[in-house]
Amino acid sequence: MLTTATGLSAPIQKKQRSVRRIAFSQTLSRWDVKVSPYLYISPFFILFAITGLFPLVYTAWVSVHEWNLIGGQGDFVGFDNFAFVLSQPPFWIALRNTFSIFLISAVPQIAFALLIAAVLDRNLRAKTFWRMGVLLPYVVAPVAVTLIFSNMFGDQYGLINNLLGDIGIDPIGWHSEVLPSHIAIATMVNFRWTGYTALILLAAMQAIPRDYYEAAMIDGAGIVRQFFSITIPQLRPTLIFVIVTSTIGGLQIFDEPRLYDSVGQGGASSQWMTITIYLYNLGWGQLNFGRAAAVAWLLFLIIVIVGLLNVAITRSIAKAS
Repeated sequence: MLTTATGLSAPIQKKQRSVRRIAFSQTLSRWDVKVSPYLYISPFFILFAITGLFPLVYTAWVSVHEWNLIGGQGDFVGFDNFAFVLSQPPFWIALRNTFSIFLISAVPQIAFALLIAAVLDRNLRAKTFWRMGVLLPYVVAPVAVTLIFSNMFGDQYGLINNLLGDIGIDPIGWHSEVLPSHIAIATMVNFRWTGYTALILLAAMQAIPRDYYEAAMIDGAGIVRQFFSITIPQLRPTLIFVIVTSTIGGLQIFDEPRLYDSVGQGGASSQWMTITIYLYNLGWGQLNFGRAAAVAWLLFLIIVIVGLLNVAITRSIAKAS
């Protein structure tokens, strides 16, 4: 038997090397199992930290300082920017308009989306064509939609007022009155987003086991009873997602009210000025980014509170039923 300088035979040295290699590979395997999942999801959190978390924290820093476009960061003012914003009547008018447009748009949007998704879930001819068709308004640019609808809802020569005049109804001030302007803007929002929401609900509907419907048909349940007793309960998680996303988008609405007239200030008397337009006017109109950042953080807190309320109400309804 051959011996080496270490006093060990060659087969023993090979055995020790193989044991070390196996142990190292096992360690790598354990690291792979523990670390790989975090590496796979890390791109999302990295992008979120760069594009979401950092702007949020930086906006909070700006909101407690005097800050303008030319001079940059000024003196530390604490919560003076928040106190100033909360003391201004335009902020509360913008808050009222935002919630009004949000409610008028979100509630009908989800209701019509449920109805459209239920129809598309049936065995229709050319169902792919109809499913693609409901998504077409979402593809249209918001600027084009707003320009078309703002002309349709014109106070003097708009198509809607012409149709109302044909049936004996006086013209409505779609741009001069508060509630009609909110209805017109909500109509634009629903035109763009109802089809998109319907496809999300349709995807959830198609995941419902068909055995439920077959058993309900055997028991004599009609289409309406199946919809309220099977479809709606099975869509609860998706409905929560849709309600939360609609809340976030509705309270951040900007494009439609901004382009509803040629001025873009939310109306002569702030009839449809939203919080985002008020924020834009503070930042780029008055060049006071400290106060604009304070408005942004107030809007963030409002969205969080309303979102949590929506989730709590939806869950309580689900438990009660």
